[in-house]
Amino acid sequence: MESSLMRVNDAAQLLRVSKWTIYRWIEEGRLGATKIGHGSLRVFRESVTALVEANRKEQPSVTRSTPRKVVPVRTAGPNKGS
Repeated sequence: MESSLMRVNDAAQLLRVSKWTIYRWIEEGRLGATKIGHGSLRVFRESVTALVEANRKEQPSVTRSTPRKVVPVRTAGPNKGS
């Protein structure tokens, strides 16, 4: 069975952020964590999963766009009557 606690460095690697970002997110309440032993900090795996799910963006569906009408553009030549 997978442990429900993760080391800060493991959470950082999984989320592709620095360990300092993990500490900040814990302080902000974005990640849940607990101290074990003499101050060793562990992150709750469920809070990492919840953070990923909460920030997962919907993948845009691929649709075909309607063809655009191409209009040729003519540039004005030098003024010949001035």
